[in-house]
Amino acid sequence: MSRTRRWTGGGQPGGGPAAVPQGARTRWADPLWWTTGNWDGRLLALDGGESARIAVFGVSEAGPAELARALAASDLGAAVRRWPGAFGVVRAVGGQVEVLADAVGTVPVYWTSTATGVVWSTHARALAALTGGGPDPAWLGAYLRDQRVPAARSAFAGVHRVPPGHRLVLTRRGASVSPWWSAPTPGHYEVAVARLRTALTGAVRVRTGAGEPVSTDLAGTDSTTLTVLAERFGPVTGITAHPRGVTAGGDLDFARALILPQLTRRTFELTDRHLPFAEAELPATDQPPLSAHLWGMFSAQLAAGLGVHLNGDGGDHLFQPAPTHLAELVAHGRLLRAVRDAGQWARARRISPVPLLRQAAGRDVTALATSGPGAAAPWLTPDTAYDRDPVDRTAAAALVDSLRAAARHAHADTELAASIGVELHNPYHDAAVLDAVLAARSWDRVSSIRYKPMLVDALGDLLPARHRDCTTKGTFETSFHTGVRARLPHLIDHCDGRLAALGLIRPDQLRAALHRAALGARTPWRTIVAAYGAETWLRAVDDAPAPSWTAHTTPARTTP
Repeated sequence: MSRTRRWTGGGQPGGGPAAVPQGARTRWADPLWWTTGNWDGRLLALDGGESARIAVFGVSEAGPAELARALAASDLGAAVRRWPGAFGVVRAVGGQVEVLADAVGTVPVYWTSTATGVVWSTHARALAALTGGGPDPAWLGAYLRDQRVPAARSAFAGVHRVPPGHRLVLTRRGASVSPWWSAPTPGHYEVAVARLRTALTGAVRVRTGAGEPVSTDLAGTDSTTLTVLAERFGPVTGITAHPRGVTAGGDLDFARALILPQLTRRTFELTDRHLPFAEAELPATDQPPLSAHLWGMFSAQLAAGLGVHLNGDGGDHLFQPAPTHLAELVAHGRLLRAVRDAGQWARARRISPVPLLRQAAGRDVTALATSGPGAAAPWLTPDTAYDRDPVDRTAAAALVDSLRAAARHAHADTELAASIGVELHNPYHDAAVLDAVLAARSWDRVSSIRYKPMLVDALGDLLPARHRDCTTKGTFETSFHTGVRARLPHLIDHCDGRLAALGLIRPDQLRAALHRAALGARTPWRTIVAAYGAETWLRAVDDAPAPSWTAHTTPARTTP
């Protein structure tokens, strides 16, 4: 499979001077729209004549008939909302260009202003190369404190991000951004469950093509559900990771419990080479990958699979979210259920339920969404302080915020995977799946006594009993401590790097935290891996050649 990055973009209407990436294929001349890389099966465009054109980029089941209806629709967002897949849409009608970013952020859209007009693209680093901007220290500071960074910003100075569920509108006069998506009104649980089954089935079907073989992670409930659905459309290779010398228990037993005619099970043995923080060359991406510390393992596991791989990322955010529903239980007078759920949630995490109930009574959904993370890491400097995007005081808004953050990080993983020739897909991040989950009331879709009840109710009949009855999932904290001990000199070297030069971290305190982690002390791993990923990413961006641009000189109108 080609390792050339696939991306697209365009400019304002008007046909004035413009820039295009070196080697790009011009699809429309005015308004300018171009693509780079291999878009076979990932692009559909329609030229309606009279300056009316539309294109879908990404993974979609839309055909010419659906595209024609969307081209003529007064509300483009409503016309495409129910399509399975993860995609962006660009429509040019009557001297206006409308670019839709999907509701979750699986296919990001960025834009920037240049001397010759506004340029949009799905590749933030390329736009930064066009304007001469580098990594944004303010964004990095926000990222180090809380990885759910402001939605309208990219990791590069001067490059804006169209927030998920928003549209970028370009005219001759400039650019504007406005929302096109809002959460559905919740209704009957049974209807939402049926809708989830349809949406998730479609999300998998659209990625399996015409029965082409795919690989999946084969472990817990989320990934096994994707495996079962994918096998309905073609051959599947399920990859199960396990520590060297371990032949039973955990994910291995879950994998063996699944028997399907078109399923090939394959194991992936984890050795010391795959420990967290193992040194591995990190490709440059549009933002720091949260999985940078696992790239040695992640890349080897992807290489053990096939060219198209389905990942279960996002299932925890959708089906086992933070206890934000407690606020809505209190607001609706369901006090006994709120007390019970808070107590069970707190026991599972060895914390007191009192703060949870206090936050629920105050409808402090933001605090419930973070489940009391505690103080910021002491190695962060005051320069990393920032104001996050506010979360509405509803469980639905908190779930959307959580899934969008996960999708943003997952996109960096898809860039990493593409660098080794693997298409990585996350069906749980599809907007249609999110819509289906939000169609249920928060206290119906979340349970403190059942593991991922909505997913099991929707698709549990396809799963072995072991997966339906799962109550928890494993952790890997021990391997993290081992990885720090094995790679301590490498990690210490990262403490005096670019983040320190930008004044975002205190190297001495970060080094002390790493030494404590090597000794097995309790460690705030998320902040550690964020700092490691950001430092590694800055080095990768510095070392990678910048995407190059050239003047657009093709006046003739072209079509796909």
